[in-house]
Amino acid sequence: MRAESSATAPNTIAVAPADVRPSPSAPAGRGTLLALLGVVTFSLTFPSTAWGLESFGPWSLVALRSLLAAALAGGFLLARRVRVPAREHWAGLAVVACGVVVGFPLLTTLALRTSTTSHAAVVVGLLPLTTAVFSSLRTGTRPPRAFWAAAVAGAAVVIVFTVAQSGGAVSAGDLFLFGALLVCAAGYTEGGRLAKVMPGWQVTGWALILTLPLNLAGAAVALAYEPVHLSAHGVVGLVWVSAVSTFLGLYVWYRGMAEIGVARASQLQLAQPLLTLFWSFFLLDEEVSAAAPVAAVAVLVCIALTQRAARTRS
Repeated sequence: MRAESSATAPNTIAVAPADVRPSPSAPAGRGTLLALLGVVTFSLTFPSTAWGLESFGPWSLVALRSLLAAALAGGFLLARRVRVPAREHWAGLAVVACGVVVGFPLLTTLALRTSTTSHAAVVVGLLPLTTAVFSSLRTGTRPPRAFWAAAVAGAAVVIVFTVAQSGGAVSAGDLFLFGALLVCAAGYTEGGRLAKVMPGWQVTGWALILTLPLNLAGAAVALAYEPVHLSAHGVVGLVWVSAVSTFLGLYVWYRGMAEIGVARASQLQLAQPLLTLFWSFFLLDEEVSAAAPVAAVAVLVCIALTQRAARTRS
């Protein structure tokens, strides 16, 4: 199978193995746009999860989320008559499944029982830097020093801003959030690598299929013990995190990473916590301080610097 890409993009982050470099046959602008679209869809995940928790328990919500997404992915795979991936790709798909399909949704959902969405956004603030580190360790990619400086600066801005929003308190869900950070970074890195050898939606689809038996069993047990109170918010939240966050969002995200590189795409997620705060204010009535516009400008500057630095070599 081949990645879904075309045209020309001469820029790379740095010298790296061929299967993890930005795609040499795709325009960088398109890859950036796809990755940004993924960031927008992900920014609604925490508010949607909070809505979903109004109707479902945390274990039920995570299991149903993955089951519905797997049904959607399976339909696409069958309709396109996609062949089963080669044996050497299943280990990577298992990492994506454990990190992105199961680990991150479960840990963040458990955290949101006690943390607000604005506090939980600190995870996403740290995710770009963590993903870049994982990618560098996994693939040998070496972005220039200016890239790392801008990435660390952007992460620092997001951390300070989100911690200030929570009043400096450390919630009981922080361990869940930091665990989610690590497993998601691993899943993003491996998914970005696999998206170089198969379309991103197939990476997501096969990872979802891989977890189908676990989620079937999990849903049966969870629904037996966790009461369900259906509401409009709960249903909309479940549908969003299933169809958009878990399938469509990951599709455009992995495709974007395949075209512009994992480390460079990961820095676009620096804007995600601020987008989440925006949605939290309008959808959940959470308070957002007047410092938000200042932080937004600072983060956008850091994003611009990482994108510029990614076009050069140290």
